[in-house]
Amino acid sequence: METPFAATAPGRPHMEKPPGGKALKRLEEFMEARGLTEGKAALAAMATEAGEPSPRADASRTRAVHAEATSLAEATLEAFEMLAAPALGPAWRPLGPSEIPNGQTYGASRVTVAGRVAAVAVDSSNRNHILMGAAGGGIWESMDGGANWAPRGDAMPTLTTGAIAFDPSHPATVYCGTGEGNWYAHWGLGILKSTNGGTTWAVLAGAPFLGQGFHDLLVDPANGNHLIAATTGGVYTSTDAGVNWTQRRNRHCWSLAMVGNEVLAACDDGLYRSTNGGVAWAAVALPGAPAGWNRLAVAICRATPSFACVFGANGANALLYTRDAAGAWHAVPPPPGLDTSQAWYDWFAAVAPNNADTLYLGAIDAYRGDHTAAGWSWTDISSKSGAGTDSIHPDQHAIAFDPVDPNIIYVGNDGGLYRSPDRGVHWVHRNHGLAITEIEYIAQDFGTVNWIMGGTQDNGTERYPGSSVWDHIADGDGGDCAVNHDNPDTVYHTYYGMSVERSGNRGASWVGIGPPVPPNYGALFYPPLEVFGDTVARAGQSVFLSRNAGASWAQLALPGNTVATAMHMPSADQVMVGCANGTLFRYGWTGAAWSAAQALTTPRAGAWISDVAAEAGNPNRVWVTSTTLGGGRVFRSDNAGAAWTDVSAGLPNLAINGVEIHPSNPNRVWVAADLGAWQTLNAGANWASFSLGLPNVLVEDLDYHPYARALRAGTRNRGVWEIPVDDWLPQPIDGTQWTGTLNPKQTWQWFTFNWPATWHVIWTVMPITPKPGAAELAWTVRVERASATMATYWIEVTNLTNVPVTFEGRYSILSFY
Repeated sequence: METPFAATAPGRPHMEKPPGGKALKRLEEFMEARGLTEGKAALAAMATEAGEPSPRADASRTRAVHAEATSLAEATLEAFEMLAAPALGPAWRPLGPSEIPNGQTYGASRVTVAGRVAAVAVDSSNRNHILMGAAGGGIWESMDGGANWAPRGDAMPTLTTGAIAFDPSHPATVYCGTGEGNWYAHWGLGILKSTNGGTTWAVLAGAPFLGQGFHDLLVDPANGNHLIAATTGGVYTSTDAGVNWTQRRNRHCWSLAMVGNEVLAACDDGLYRSTNGGVAWAAVALPGAPAGWNRLAVAICRATPSFACVFGANGANALLYTRDAAGAWHAVPPPPGLDTSQAWYDWFAAVAPNNADTLYLGAIDAYRGDHTAAGWSWTDISSKSGAGTDSIHPDQHAIAFDPVDPNIIYVGNDGGLYRSPDRGVHWVHRNHGLAITEIEYIAQDFGTVNWIMGGTQDNGTERYPGSSVWDHIADGDGGDCAVNHDNPDTVYHTYYGMSVERSGNRGASWVGIGPPVPPNYGALFYPPLEVFGDTVARAGQSVFLSRNAGASWAQLALPGNTVATAMHMPSADQVMVGCANGTLFRYGWTGAAWSAAQALTTPRAGAWISDVAAEAGNPNRVWVTSTTLGGGRVFRSDNAGAAWTDVSAGLPNLAINGVEIHPSNPNRVWVAADLGAWQTLNAGANWASFSLGLPNVLVEDLDYHPYARALRAGTRNRGVWEIPVDDWLPQPIDGTQWTGTLNPKQTWQWFTFNWPATWHVIWTVMPITPKPGAAELAWTVRVERASATMATYWIEVTNLTNVPVTFEGRYSILSFY
């Protein structure tokens, strides 16, 4: 769930929350864009069809979803093998954000955020040793209670993470279930194992988990060889420390709880109980329970094993059950006002390990329940109002207890990881150095290397100031963003839906500029935005165009029953629009109005267009990428879109999310894939991995800085990275810019212009004829910002002698950055 828009910001239309919440709309589009139609249908049914038996009872659908997910998992493994090949050349480096102060919450206070946390585990033998799993950003380790973090396992086949579990009897042994069940289930590639506490990892078991997402993972405290897993594909057990697995239930399982030989499993068809360690299961009757669930979680009190709780969602209804000492289950009132709209996505239940009278429930908000003689009383511990109170980010996914003091709890959510020393009364963020932000789009200022803007999942819009600690500059759902390169003080950012805001001070303040969207308008969750000078384009089921920075708009029809998914603006007078159904259109400015849509040839019918790019100075060369699997995903046209060549050969069969063209070497092109970045040097005839140093993550957006000669990448759950495409300068570039002569004692100045402002240049003057023993020349250098991207150097030279002196004006380029 995304934070509501601030009431003080103008120009933001009211947007109803869609069924299943905005997170469901994002995920449905994410899957539709990749052609994962079976998975999308099953997801929508699970999240919204409350009160009915689970749609996964349909065996044919189950098989179809499994086949689709397995195919994607196999393609991911193939891509991993391609990435694992030895690579030479430049390496990527992270730009952050390592943390984002002043992030958004639902409460009165601001908080430092990072990104989405899916799992957290605390070492029972060392309370300061914590492992955290980012949904799409891998495993992170802290040895100081979460004060500092280091990424682990970045070279694993997938960094999607759903569950982490220490072996309580041998804490140096840790297991990780890949494929986060709430979102990245199809990217699951099995179980990882560490034998040194989580510092290094290796793949333990792929089968039977390819294409499955993990929700929970348990290691039997009494027998480290006995493991139980809860996945999107069912309940599994292992008796040989995770090497081999047996499926015990074939229903989607969200949560497990175990004490002794008793195991409780919260599945899509209800609560099940095993008394032999998960081998055999029997249904547990809950009074008044519905036939189907949107979500179910279970917990057992370690100190009082007879006490257990079950926390479920059925449509708008939250249901809570507790078990008494006699083994009977009772319905109890859940927290008043608890929001179940995103229960499929954010949900947990926990009992304090030392006290059956303390419950913790997580949904959009987090709650603590305290049991008294009068019953359960509930406190919202995440979204607090009032001065001086602590709040944490919404959308709760995981909880863990300190092994020494159970009053200390850790909660993971869409904003990161948070620690409370007193059962949720106070909180402190544990997000320092936790570089797990989910970047959707990036934009940059070509006149500096120290300014990037990024739209982020559920954490608003952020700004890179040259430090790994980024600035939070706008709330809401951070979508597409853009910079006016002629005047980079003017920047744009967007939200969920079609709303756009403009800033004239690089994001310090914003004003809403529309566009004027009619009711019931169709568009992506994050519609595309393009800016060229004062021309602004925003597109959904139509195309809105402005020639005056959003002061007024023209709405143009988008032919066909489709929506815009990508745009490109080669100039202020031309816009290209790609669509969800594979169609492609061009709009042009006639001098007085915009032309109607001109249809170009469709590169691949029915394939979701993810990006469009035209070669600088050559409108005939156009590139298009697609995320739809099972066919071509990169296309090149050499005749302005009249015909297309599929140049996907050599790329893994994964979604391609973006394309960038080298402005001075148009045969050099980069694409962003669901795993890694890839490069061609011959216009797509051959491709090779361009991912050295980059974690094995989904790359969402690429942006090339033409003067710094650096490619930037926005990634899912690992922030922004950059690579000097030709490596850093191994040595300075030296040259002579001019030759001049000065009369005795004369002072004169020279200027040289069109030097990129990002370059680090040193100027000297050198007499051509040496005059030993005496200084001949003195000079000063002044720099003028000639434009948004270029600098002019003024070099004033003085002849110190009584004779004419001829000299050279020399430069040394130390770096482009």
